[in-house]
Amino acid sequence: MVRRPVAVVTAIVLFVEAVGIVIVNGVLATVADNQSMSLAGMDPDAMVAGTWVMGGVSGVLLVLCGLIPLLAGIRDRAPGRLGRIALIACAVVHGVLGALAVGLVGWAAFALLMAVLALIVLTLVTFDLREPEEGAAGAAEAPAPA
Repeated sequence: MVRRPVAVVTAIVLFVEAVGIVIVNGVLATVADNQSMSLAGMDPDAMVAGTWVMGGVSGVLLVLCGLIPLLAGIRDRAPGRLGRIALIACAVVHGVLGALAVGLVGWAAFALLMAVLALIVLTLVTFDLREPEEGAAGAAEAPAPA
């Protein structure tokens, strides 16, 4: 089947994306610190700290979202309700960021974000959510008592 490899590839891509987000935010924080940049008179140290925190939080959330398809691929079972909700939220964020990336960064960034979005959605739809339980299959086949 194709669902296990898709889930594992999705997890790896999300892990790589987490590292990339942390690195990009680290570069932005370093540039903001070296240039003493501020936004609307905000303290430059607050800008640097906020950029580091944003990178760390984004990285941790992407790692947590990557663990969901990794566990689904290892167990060969669909993610639970909370896992599906987290993956759907991750997919929505990638869709919105992809729409913004077209104007701000370019089509290459859009294509990359849409590829990650496609992997997340493919992971969600390849697992059958209605897998029969062991007891339910036996009860359906047994004739009803007279």
